[in-house]
Parts: sequence; structure tokens; C-alpha cells
Amino acid sequence: AGAETVKRAVQLDVAGRFQESLVCYQEGIDLLLQVVKATTDEAKKQRYRQKISELTFLSDGKYHKQIRIEENATGFGYEKIFQEYLTEIVSEVWVEDPYIRQVHQASRYLLYNFLRFCEMLVKGPCKVKTIHLLTSYDEGIGKSQQMTALEEIKQSLSNYGVTLNIDFSSSIHDREIRFNNGWMIKIGRGLDYFKKPQGRFSIGYCDFDLRPCHETTVDVFHTKHTKKM
Repeated sequence: AGAETVKRAVQLDVAGRFQESLVCYQEGIDLLLQVVKATTDEAKKQRYRQKISELTFLSDGKYHKQIRIEENATGFGYEKIFQEYLTEIVSEVWVEDPYIRQVHQASRYLLYNFLRFCEMLVKGPCKVKTIHLLTSYDEGIGKSQQMTALEEIKQSLSNYGVTLNIDFSSSIHDREIRFNNGWMIKIGRGLDYFKKPQGRFSIGYCDFDLRPCHETTVDVFHTKHTKKM
């Protein structure tokens, strides 16, 4: 499986499809690392380590892709933005967003958006086991609502075998989402790039692909991410 994945990565690389090739390179590296762990033959271990080093050099991505979402654009649900980076090897996700809160304000639905993001992770094809959320406390009476909602999301995720770790920071400003396969996505507005639906029974209320967006920019990076051999 590892050899076939690497072969596919090279083919994509040659074809100039760099984003897809990076995904395949990373999968190939992780599959070969599993072989190294299971192999007792030191000579074979060394050959595999050499191949992994070569692949790491090829995939050591200074990769940057930018997506511009125009005002009122549709078709940019979470699956559209994140799905191609959520390969089967993804098991851990980090979400940093200072505004996962304010469910009570008409202009923001961040807690619901975070829930929708978690639903996407649960559906796969990745096998996420842990989600780390770093956000900030809501103010006043909103803090109680925020904590209740996050606890409910945490309990619900546990029913699917997913652990949600929640931390708070009063100084957090950046918004980014990272996967343990090396992909990092930064969205100018964080998860809150959808406009308020016109009504509870309007098209786009449930399906984010049909929901108009605020203008924002999505930056996708790939960083070197391999385990020690």
C-alpha cells in the first residue's frame, strides 16, 4: 500500500498537481513508518529510513495555496474547504479561534458552526480521535451558555469515540485549524464566514454549501510533519 501511494505521489508531482501529491507523499511516509516499526531486520529498516528521508525531502512543503471567497458567494461549505486534507491518517485536530461562543447573539453562530465542523470530522473519511479547541471565554451571562454548549458538544462527541479538549486564552487572536498530517488552514474570519440565514426555513439554513458567505481569504499551508524513526 505504501509503495502504491508513493508511486501515485510521484505521478501527481510530475503532472504538476502539487497539492494532491503532498497528500499522497504524507500518506506514503506514514505507511512506511508503520512498516519500520513492524520490521525487525535492521538492513530493511535502514533501507526504509533512507526512502522515508527521500520522500520527506520531496514533501517538505513550503506549500501555500490561497482561496478567495467573494461576498455572497455560495458553495463553500466546510467539506469544500477541508475535505481534501482530511485523509484517513488524520486522527488529531487543533482548532484555534477566539470566538467559539456567542450563540445568543443574532449575528453570530460560532458554537453551531463549530458543531457543524465536528460533524464533518465524525463523518470521515478521517478517523479523528482527538479535537483540541483553544478559544476565549464569552462575557457576562454568555459565559454560562458557552460552557453549557461546549460541554454538550464534548459529551456528544464522546459517543462517537472522539475526545474534545477545551482550553481558554484571553490573549488568543489568530484563527487556524491544523491536522496531524501536516496541513494547516487559516481563514480570515475563522469558522464564522457564513452570513446569517434569512430565516429558519430558508434555503441555506441547514446546508452550508447553499449559505451565502462573507468575503474572506482561506490560506492553506503544508508543514513538515513526520514522526521520529
